[in-house]
Amino acid sequence: MLGMRKSLLCPYRMALNRLERLLAWALRGFMGMLFTIFKMIAAVREPERSARLPPITNPLLKVPAMRLARMIRRREVTSVEVVQAYIDRIQEVNPLINAMVKDRFSAALQEAVQVDKLIEEETGGEDVLEDRLPLLGVPITVKESFCLQGMPNSTGLISRKGLISTNDAPSVALLKRAGGIPLGVTNCSELCMWLESHNNIYGITCNPYDFGRIAGGSSGGEGSILGAGASVIGVGSDIGGSIRMPCFFNGIFGHKPTPGIVSNEGQHPPPSGQQPGFISTGPMCRYAEDLLPMLKIMAGPNAERLPLSSEVDLKRLKFFSIPHDNGSALVSPVDSQLLQAQRRVVEKLEADLGVEVQELRLPQLKHSFQIWGMMMSSPDKDGKPPTTFAELMADNGNKVWPLWELFKWVFRCSSHTLAAIGLAVAEMLQSNKPSPFILQQKESLQKEIEELLGTNGVLLYPSHPHLAPKHHHPLFTPFNFSYTAIFNILGLPVSQCPVGLSFEGLPLGVQVVAGKMQDHLCLATAQFLEKAFGGWREPGSSEASKTT
Repeated sequence: MLGMRKSLLCPYRMALNRLERLLAWALRGFMGMLFTIFKMIAAVREPERSARLPPITNPLLKVPAMRLARMIRRREVTSVEVVQAYIDRIQEVNPLINAMVKDRFSAALQEAVQVDKLIEEETGGEDVLEDRLPLLGVPITVKESFCLQGMPNSTGLISRKGLISTNDAPSVALLKRAGGIPLGVTNCSELCMWLESHNNIYGITCNPYDFGRIAGGSSGGEGSILGAGASVIGVGSDIGGSIRMPCFFNGIFGHKPTPGIVSNEGQHPPPSGQQPGFISTGPMCRYAEDLLPMLKIMAGPNAERLPLSSEVDLKRLKFFSIPHDNGSALVSPVDSQLLQAQRRVVEKLEADLGVEVQELRLPQLKHSFQIWGMMMSSPDKDGKPPTTFAELMADNGNKVWPLWELFKWVFRCSSHTLAAIGLAVAEMLQSNKPSPFILQQKESLQKEIEELLGTNGVLLYPSHPHLAPKHHHPLFTPFNFSYTAIFNILGLPVSQCPVGLSFEGLPLGVQVVAGKMQDHLCLATAQFLEKAFGGWREPGSSEASKTT
């Protein structure tokens, strides 16, 4: 009887197998067709692949920000000379990378003149200036989604194209109050919710190490301008990896602070629902030594909540390493070069510090994207749901119909990017009902990782599954950002650290995670890794051609 049943079921199984193969073939064909159509229709002008960034010739461009401030205070160099050096570099490289979208060079030079005059007239000595104006005369750059007085604040949305900021975001105001001189604003993805900095106002930003690759998102303009040696410190924001991915792809340092330490006010779009607990504003820079003083300035009075002045003895810390997310079906496997780079970091920590780095597997991490998506769409404590992405695209105007926008996009009639439209379509298909299983995974992971790290633990985790992808390729791997996004939901501080270059000359990197309010542990580890692996490497130079 059993054999008869098997024989009767056999044709059905064969038919089911054929159907599965047909569906797989159709899906591959559809994705291939979509990619071909996208390449034809997007019509994005990209620089020649053979082009390289010109080398840095002015030595001032290779001095960390806090050292520049000291040199300016001591009158070893003028602020005008430093600001002009960065203006020259931006004008040299920006046509190739399209990172800065609006400059304020004339105003910056006038402010630099005032700085030099102030220093000439100061009678209280260098210490007084350092205490009151620690960034005096140092140029900075700012992500365009932040308010910077007199600069655009469109966040890549066509309907906001003519909007000019009349004031400064609190974090930007604190940097200016410390003496920083803004040079301009940098590109981001449309509404800051995509892995690539591309929008229909400013176009696409390129990676300084390879113009055919992405600079990341949403703070990709900041990452690119810093990686190109055309800025020394900048401002970014991060709700799913928007500081850390651009820092990784562009070979620089960045820090996502413990939430609530740096003000998130004054940027668009504003977070809603439970999102204010997940977003962090933080520093991006080329040199690890600038991270802590920048964080201290940007945090304002909240800096006292962190033990930033405490000395960190790395030899007394507990170190852990997690090589991957335990095999999510939605996310790409981690590139072998990134796995090797993380192993080299482990070996360096053990050899130089005499510590034992414990390798772990946390099975809950395979649900990172689902955890992030569920929490991002959760209502606030009063039951109010977050603003939908389609509503943000409408920007208080006519309602956006995602499927209609997709149809319009095919005929180049939509004012939105394909990535933004795709997010709005995905939002339509998402269930608003939280999954008990995913919630349990989140709570279990939160408890386990907080107990693991405590107040003296540091965790190493991959920055992303891939090296900097080629332009538009994140459309086919949209969930890979979960490697950074999970720490937004967990509310942990994370420093992104470059650790050499790949065989292709692309940056390698690792995330350094600590317990809540233990940002100083991340920053101390970042400085150790900079000394151990060389930190930022100038793109296109002989230094950059070396692999670590």
